[in-house]
Amino acid sequence: MYKPMQGIRVLEVAQFTFVPAAGAILADWGADVIKIEHPVRGDTQRGFVNMGGFAMDPNRHPLIEHPNRGKRSVGVDVSTPGGQQVLYEIARTADVFLTNYLPAQRQRHKFDLEHVRAVNPDIVYARGSAYGDKGPERDTGGFDGTAFWTRSGIGHALTPEELGGALSQGIPAFGDSIGGMNIAGGIAAALLHRERTGETAEIDVSLLSTAWWAAGASVTQGLESGETMRSVLPDNATSVNPFMANYLTADGGIINLCIVSPTGYIRDTWEHLGLAELADDPRFNDVLPLIENAEAGVRLIAEAIRARPFDHWREHLKTMRGQWAPFQSLVDLGADAQALANDMVVEVEATDGGKPFKVVRGPVQFNHEPLQTTRAPQASEHTELVLMDLGLDWDRIAELKESGAIA
Repeated sequence: MYKPMQGIRVLEVAQFTFVPAAGAILADWGADVIKIEHPVRGDTQRGFVNMGGFAMDPNRHPLIEHPNRGKRSVGVDVSTPGGQQVLYEIARTADVFLTNYLPAQRQRHKFDLEHVRAVNPDIVYARGSAYGDKGPERDTGGFDGTAFWTRSGIGHALTPEELGGALSQGIPAFGDSIGGMNIAGGIAAALLHRERTGETAEIDVSLLSTAWWAAGASVTQGLESGETMRSVLPDNATSVNPFMANYLTADGGIINLCIVSPTGYIRDTWEHLGLAELADDPRFNDVLPLIENAEAGVRLIAEAIRARPFDHWREHLKTMRGQWAPFQSLVDLGADAQALANDMVVEVEATDGGKPFKVVRGPVQFNHEPLQTTRAPQASEHTELVLMDLGLDWDRIAELKESGAIA
């Protein structure tokens, strides 16, 4: 099994999803990720009982499994001197320090850059934040619902103006997961640079910068023109290219045609839509007339697709040369043959001992290999094992437990 981060140790002092998602990716890649959790309550996210309106089982918790699979959990109270010393002992053995705590908390509990580098000058120090580690709001916290969705302009762009309000995000931890991948990539680059030059680095990724990168082309267009793009309601959608639109099927499904450049695809597309005669119609037989007569083309395609059910089009269009996609839900994708063929889902042991828990692998695949990982740890599950590996004797571990510095 190819594990490019094997031999790398990551010390993660973080909660929720954004930064822990980076740790999960690094663990997927083979790193030994040691997650520090509060010795009593653990990661605050363990206490979340609701996700997007669905009740959560604490033993089968998506918001814990997704960003924490493959890690080891050590319970440390970083607010205590004893806990801070334990943190430093782990940091001495680590290649990466990963955190999403705010600057004041990092300073108060002495795991800011200055204190961590004092015990390990070569460590890569990675921070995730809502709005960045510079500027007047570096001390302001936030979640992906505020920094990634609302403030960034993403939510505005995806909310049809006709809606008369704001569209809710709909996918919990959406920006968190994207941002976690960005952090993991930055860490990989910093480790490569350190290996080549001996020089280490600080890394900063914010949810705000993640959103702007994800929407980069639209942001640049907006900065250039002063105008912003917006989604529109289906009834108000227009297309300058009839081969780029969403079409309803007979049973209420949706087929998305996305033939951005129709050149070379026109005849094949009309034939697949059951409208072969239009390939010779001067209104639709070349790109310019196709665009000039887009409204009529959309109407004809809509009538053709609405005449047959969703499953017919899903099968029939597989041989069409142009690009298209079935409009699927997140649940639908779980049974998508193409997704499964590419190992996008991996099963891990469930904490409750029941059926395996399915988690999504990261977007990077090495050598076509499926991901091998373990379930997310229970809070403080590996405290004693990790500390004994570091050389702490049982008397000191017992003393730290007695003082409340560790779990």
